[in-house]
Amino acid sequence: MTTSAPGDPLASFRLDDRLIVVTGASEGIGRAFAECFARCGALVVLASRRRDALEAVKKGIAAAGGKAEAVQTDVTRADDIRKLALAVGRLAQGSARHLVLVNNAGLGFTKAALEVTEADWDALFDTHVKGAFFCSQQIAPLMLERGYGKIINLSSAWSAASDAGKSAYGAAKAAISHLTAQLSTEWAPRGVRVNAIAPTATMTDFVARNLAASPERADRLRSRIKLGRFARTSDLLGSAIFLASGASDFITGQTLFVDGGFTT
Repeated sequence: MTTSAPGDPLASFRLDDRLIVVTGASEGIGRAFAECFARCGALVVLASRRRDALEAVKKGIAAAGGKAEAVQTDVTRADDIRKLALAVGRLAQGSARHLVLVNNAGLGFTKAALEVTEADWDALFDTHVKGAFFCSQQIAPLMLERGYGKIINLSSAWSAASDAGKSAYGAAKAAISHLTAQLSTEWAPRGVRVNAIAPTATMTDFVARNLAASPERADRLRSRIKLGRFARTSDLLGSAIFLASGASDFITGQTLFVDGGFTT
């Protein structure tokens, strides 16, 4: 655990004593998290399906003076998750760094309930829920044997809000928030904290394209956000640092809404 130096109120927010695994790290929110953690001194393990994109992120982190390793991983495949866990175990062996897992991999999805196919449903739940569960199952033992660790899941404001076209996606994200609470109950006695971040629509390239294609829907959704705009990836970094660091050591089982007031 991180201990604060006398007189230094920011010491508990340090990440230079962390080894942080980020799934879905090749783009969007995951990439923003990974680059931020590396700037804060963490050793970052980048996981994603696209090796070329992972290597680009890794090179960018290295050019900025950070440390990162890349492990090509499809979180819908159990074999890939086991390989990721083995790679993390090798990096953690003999290291004093505390382990953090960020289950960020996911896909955006908006479709009317009557049009959702079985393939759509399976893709959503395999990526968001199955991926988060089995990444946690495979990597948490490395934390449990040390008596300390952090898991951060990516939920969504849609886990607690509703709109046309968001039934399947909202169900998957609600499952993530409930999984967060359940895992925290099992692992808190052994020192592993499990929390989630739930953003509103965040202006990644993917989201920006979708909203630009449907300006009326964009205006309607924006009108529900009290702070009057969609989130930027930079809006999520403070909560990610907080939950990854020792500053949040007495918090577990929570979903932190970073949504500009959307759900209230």
